[in-house]
Amino acid sequence: MEERQPEKEISASTPTPKIETPIDSNVPKVSALSLSSIRAKRELEKANSSIVRNVADLPKEAFTHTDMLLHWNKYAQRLGDKGYKIMESLLLINEPKLNGTMIIHELPNEGSKIDFDSEKHDLLGYLRGKLHNHDIQIDVVVNETVENKFAFLPQDKYNRLNEINPALDVLRRTFDLEF
Repeated sequence: MEERQPEKEISASTPTPKIETPIDSNVPKVSALSLSSIRAKRELEKANSSIVRNVADLPKEAFTHTDMLLHWNKYAQRLGDKGYKIMESLLLINEPKLNGTMIIHELPNEGSKIDFDSEKHDLLGYLRGKLHNHDIQIDVVVNETVENKFAFLPQDKYNRLNEINPALDVLRRTFDLEF
C-alpha cells in the first residue's frame, strides 16, 4: 500500500499580496461615450487651465546658435532612435536660423509644415528646458520654389547647358556645330 505524505500547510504568517484599486469608491463610474464624460473632460480642462504661471519667474538665459543647434540635433537623433524617421528628416532637412529667441525653420512644402507642427510643441518644450529660456519661439517658413526646369527641345537643352557652362558656346563656334 502506498503511504501518502501529509500536505504542507500554508502558515498564516506569510503575507498575501493585496491588490489595491486606485479607483475612488465615492466617484461614480462614467461611460467614455456619454455626455457626462464630456462634461467631466471640460471640467478637468478648466481646472488645468486655471493654473497660471508667472511668466516673469520663468528662466530667460542667453544662448548661442551653436547651443540651439546642438540640442536641435540631439532631439532629432532621439526621434530617429524612437522610430520617428519622418520627423527626424524634417528637423534635419536644413539648418534652422536663430534671430534673437526666434528659431526660423524652412521646410519645402505645406505637407511638411503640417507634420512639423504636430511635433512642434514637444520640440519647443525640449528646447526651452535644455536652453533655460522660455522666450523661445519657432517659426516655420514654407519655401516651395522649384528650380527644376525641364528642357525638351534641342534649343532649350543647349540654352540650359550654356547657362551651366558658357564655354559650350565657344566649343560650338570653334567646330561650327548646330543645335
